[in-house]
Amino acid sequence: MATVNPGVAVGALLRSRPELLGLPLELAAGAEGVDRRITSPHIQKVGLALAGFDAYLAAGRLLIFGESEIRYLEGLPSSGRVDALRRMLARDIPAVLVTGGLALPPELSIESDRARVPLLVTPVVTPLAIAKVTALLEDSLAERTILHAVLMDILGLGVLIVGDSGIGKSECALDLVVRGHRLVADDTVEVRRRAESILIGTCPDLTRHHMEVRGLGVINIRELFGVASTRSSKRVELVVQLERWEAGRDYERLGLDQEHYEILGLRVPLIRMPVAPGRNVAILVEVAARNQLLRARGHHAAQRLAARLERRLRNPESAEAGVEPPGRDEEGDR
Repeated sequence: MATVNPGVAVGALLRSRPELLGLPLELAAGAEGVDRRITSPHIQKVGLALAGFDAYLAAGRLLIFGESEIRYLEGLPSSGRVDALRRMLARDIPAVLVTGGLALPPELSIESDRARVPLLVTPVVTPLAIAKVTALLEDSLAERTILHAVLMDILGLGVLIVGDSGIGKSECALDLVVRGHRLVADDTVEVRRRAESILIGTCPDLTRHHMEVRGLGVINIRELFGVASTRSSKRVELVVQLERWEAGRDYERLGLDQEHYEILGLRVPLIRMPVAPGRNVAILVEVAARNQLLRARGHHAAQRLAARLERRLRNPESAEAGVEPPGRDEEGDR
């Protein structure tokens, strides 16, 4: 499992097509500094930095210029603008973003070029621009890891299939696709953590829609089964670990104890699935997904059966008479 550095270069941010999120960005100056890295999704306002109080400016955070900052600069003499901008741009600032499509004071462009700090402009008004750029940076800076696995969308549930190389992960995924489920990624899954409890899995662009099957080679799932057979990303909600069957080993029989698989510090429900000749692994994985969906809705078959058994043991006379002891019956469990 390899963790990816979350920092994002300004140039990479521009190439990520932010206009698709309603945030068109244009590089107005400071082109030599596009390799500067943004390391925090939290933006910062200029505030009193233009007046000389710039000690609070944090490194690695995008600096926002709104209408009040531009109007303040316009009220200064040219020499005052240069002094204020030079002091501010001397800090470790990855880039400056001017919002609202405002006209740029010439000193701002000149000093951005001199300090090699990218100057970005957008026609989007300040509050909306802050919200959109924060969302864009949260996604770009999310903690990431690369897993050797297969990610499937099974009945709307994101199922990550892991296991040793050659155990049959891709074959299982292919069988699931034939059964109408959707492939997200094969062999290499990039997982990023969003918010406090969300894991999103995607496929690298180079291998998207492709699958390697031993004996067949590389195939394009989208071309073979249509556009509905793949999707670009999916939340990871269940992990199925394929394991080689070992005679004499104890395997889970009831499913009362829930195991977890840790990814980026988050625990995801785990099912260990023994693989042996004659077992249809794809059907078992599909049933595991269906069962997990029921559990998420509060329907736990193993716990219900154990509760019924416990009630029978507490009231053996009622059981012998064929009377179900008081408690939640089948209808009440629904």
